[in-house]
Amino acid sequence: MIRALGLVLAAGLLVGASGEDDPLTRPITGADAARWLEPQGPAQVSGNTWYIGTRRIRQAVIDTGAGLVLIDAGLPESFATTTAHFAALGLDLHKVRLILVTEAHYDHAGGVAAVARASGARVAASRWTAAAMREGISGHDDPQASSLIAYPRQTKVRALRGGQRIRMGRTTITAHAMPGHTPGSMGYSWQSCDAQPCRTVLFAASLNPLATGSYTYRANPALVAGMRRTLAGLNTAPCDILLTGHPEHSGADARLTAALEGKADAFASPGACATLARKYGALLDRQLP
Repeated sequence: MIRALGLVLAAGLLVGASGEDDPLTRPITGADAARWLEPQGPAQVSGNTWYIGTRRIRQAVIDTGAGLVLIDAGLPESFATTTAHFAALGLDLHKVRLILVTEAHYDHAGGVAAVARASGARVAASRWTAAAMREGISGHDDPQASSLIAYPRQTKVRALRGGQRIRMGRTTITAHAMPGHTPGSMGYSWQSCDAQPCRTVLFAASLNPLATGSYTYRANPALVAGMRRTLAGLNTAPCDILLTGHPEHSGADARLTAALEGKADAFASPGACATLARKYGALLDRQLP
């Protein structure tokens, strides 16, 4: 698989180097590109679920039996990696029927327009995230507004609410409002039952209470209250397997490495959601008086 993946990646890079400037895959990250685009292979998580992307920005793929669902799409310039990982896993990018987005930042939503164009998939996110994606960048109420990078707009985005269930084929995906890192952050959970026993997989939104510029969490008590609810929910959430867009946030980086080394059931992570809540609850406390 590694050799095949290398050939596919090489092909993707050759296409990208053909001289045509594609506005949907045009690099946007500049000096950060080496860090964000460091390669790492794809892996099967459990049954109908895979974990793809670069070392520091990952996405989930779910086979519902009636089409594929992609959670997040990385950067515009990581589209070649997305294509390569689908091919290496024997998955068809054209069978992606739905793209779910955790947050409106460029490292999660930047590649959505390119994947949606290639697959014809519908796109869905929280109402706040949907509005930001239509602009290609979020506004002043985003804690990181001063440091964000604009990305290709996605004009058609279905708005989801927390608790909403999305049924496709044999899979039901539940949207979870997870405000904190952004006001509209959203996570997604589903059952992976193709391999026994059934596992509840949660792809959590970023929880890092990062503020840039003049923004402070202290001055935004509504967002702090929302993040407290997010963290409390994680403490009790069904969570057999935890994935995150940035793997190092949740320990998914170590689990991914173990999976790529051939360890069986490497992604099993009981207790990981509660650990994630404690980690980012402590960081939030440091932001407040």
